[in-house]
Amino acid sequence: DDESGLPVPPAAVKLPDGTEMAPLADGDYDVIVLGTGLKECIISGIMSVDGKKVLHMDRNDYYGGESASINLTQLFEKFKAPPNAALGNNRDFNIDLAPKFIMANGKLVKMLIMTNVNRYLEFKQVDGSYVLKDGKINKVPATDMEAASTPLVGFFEKRRLRQFIMFVQEYEVNDAKTHKGYDLPRLTCQELFAKFGLEKGTIDFIGHALALYDSDTYLAKPSDDLIARCKLYGESLARYGKSPYLYPLYGLGELPQAFARLAAVYGGTYMLHKPVNKIVYDDAGQACGVVSVGEDGKEAYAKCKMIVGDPTYFPDKCRNTEKVVRCIAILSHPITPGNEPSAQIILPQAQIGRQNDIYVFCVSSSHCVAAEGKYIAFVSTITTRNDVVNADGSIAAKVAESELAQGLKLLGKVDAFFYDSYDVKVPLEDGNKDKCFISRSYDPTSHFELVSEDVMNMYERVYGKPLDLSKTMVDLTAQDE
Repeated sequence: DDESGLPVPPAAVKLPDGTEMAPLADGDYDVIVLGTGLKECIISGIMSVDGKKVLHMDRNDYYGGESASINLTQLFEKFKAPPNAALGNNRDFNIDLAPKFIMANGKLVKMLIMTNVNRYLEFKQVDGSYVLKDGKINKVPATDMEAASTPLVGFFEKRRLRQFIMFVQEYEVNDAKTHKGYDLPRLTCQELFAKFGLEKGTIDFIGHALALYDSDTYLAKPSDDLIARCKLYGESLARYGKSPYLYPLYGLGELPQAFARLAAVYGGTYMLHKPVNKIVYDDAGQACGVVSVGEDGKEAYAKCKMIVGDPTYFPDKCRNTEKVVRCIAILSHPITPGNEPSAQIILPQAQIGRQNDIYVFCVSSSHCVAAEGKYIAFVSTITTRNDVVNADGSIAAKVAESELAQGLKLLGKVDAFFYDSYDVKVPLEDGNKDKCFISRSYDPTSHFELVSEDVMNMYERVYGKPLDLSKTMVDLTAQDE
């Protein structure tokens, strides 16, 4: 130890083959995390709080990986377009590359509270939640009062809808009296809807705008998950009214940075702009370290017991499952009937004749992510077409436009827009054999529930037990200076 009492890194670290290399940072860690995307940051934060020594690195010189927030200049650079000064001041924009709203009572909020990272962030409610039915955009009713007055359903259907919503509100898994004789784990969603006599259009909005399923495959599955999802929507809505969603001021890029601060409090090390030259494996084929570049520009090595990372660091350990196509647009007006400064609009697949929903997401200066009077909108979906991306890697604009057409027409006049497409990559294995625990790519939905599920899944793969969100990890009183 030197005079400060801190351990001094060794002069050299041994690789499995016996060769030595200069140490990267301290040279020896429990976990090395690759990529500062939101999922990686949550896992890194949870492991730091759990007493693990974590080295967290990213090849980019900014936080967030595939879920970063970028400014106007960076946006135009990303899409190789000439910048447009008329849109406003560069520093007024924080544009999320994986835009999502946060369910007020959902898993992500529990993770933030559990790690106490919420103290670094400021959230503001999202103003509107809408759904498309019969070609019209309507507010999503989520209370029995709203169900009674919604134009989404006719007079007689209103009563049936209200009965369903009251069943959801009163349902408690452990109280058989609230089950009304229905055995939900044994009843498919389709069968449960039939018991309430609900029409197809009503089912569309319950399944897609309340339960947030992204396609109709859920109808054949047990209905306990449907009810849990609808309850989550209702509870989240009840917390703040207006809509069930929250969104951080200055955008989602604040989240990875907040987790980076958390890890630093617990002695974790964050390093940006560090290339991953090589992931090193031992004789048993398990990841045991990473070769990168030290402060002197020469190769340096840190060893570890496991590696956590996003799919871009493990191209040979992932497969493509589906393709996301989307449009990022900047406009000078709101896009919802109520002119809300922030909103989500869901277009259920059956309403637009597609295999997947289209999601429309809109935020503005009310969340400090755009210049005054400007709005940022995203339209995204899963595409089954394989001609969205040209041979040279550019986006086939006509194809993207036709795939997103029903969502794009809700935007009206736009000041600037870009098409984008990417593959959703998933790991081939769970990571226990090779000690590489890999996340999935971000999904096209406009909310965080699937991201949170992936984090829960990664935690369980790493620890061999489920993440318990009921206990907060940090003593909320001890840390407040």
